[in-house]
Amino acid sequence: MRLLGVFSHAELVFRYGNRVIVRSPRGQEAGTVRCEADERIIAKLESGFVEDRILRPMTDADEKLCQKLRQKELHSMERCKRIVQEMDVPMELVRVEHIFGGERIVIYYTAAARVDFRELVKVLTAELHKRIEMRQITNREGMKLLPCLGECGREICCSSFLHDPPTITIKMAKIQRVTLDPVKISGHCGRLKCCLRYEHEAYVQKKTEEGK
Repeated sequence: MRLLGVFSHAELVFRYGNRVIVRSPRGQEAGTVRCEADERIIAKLESGFVEDRILRPMTDADEKLCQKLRQKELHSMERCKRIVQEMDVPMELVRVEHIFGGERIVIYYTAAARVDFRELVKVLTAELHKRIEMRQITNREGMKLLPCLGECGREICCSSFLHDPPTITIKMAKIQRVTLDPVKISGHCGRLKCCLRYEHEAYVQKKTEEGK
């Protein structure tokens, strides 16, 4: 889900936003070039980032295949939901992702507790005829996979640019004198809004200056 990685390439030159086909531990995937992977950028990445290589720039045929896969994902999602309901598995499906190269299907889900999905995987494999990978995510992570707009009218931060959500506390809302109504200060994920973090230092500095 929005995986970040360092991908090497030959003599090709890429720019920000270029669409490419890469090889990752999951197989062939469609990706977008974000920036040059210099030492400063790599130092900011967590230890779990992936490493491999860019295979080629994305062609028109690749783009059409991506569009077909997105449509296929919607159909697969309905089939998976039906099977989960029939088997009464305690989970909520968030997204079904078809990997570009066709190596596997990744199913993202949320659940209140750990789920034994071994029998479910067998049924889904027989239904979809693909290798199935189940991935449990949090409600906040699930928002990265859904098209949502915030109250500001822009795409929600965790879906557009936040790779790792910042730590948010109720104290930040109090310092900014924001209403503590849970509906007002909670995002789509049900957690405190990430935007409470952006101006926190400015409010802390102002409060410190006022106290002098």
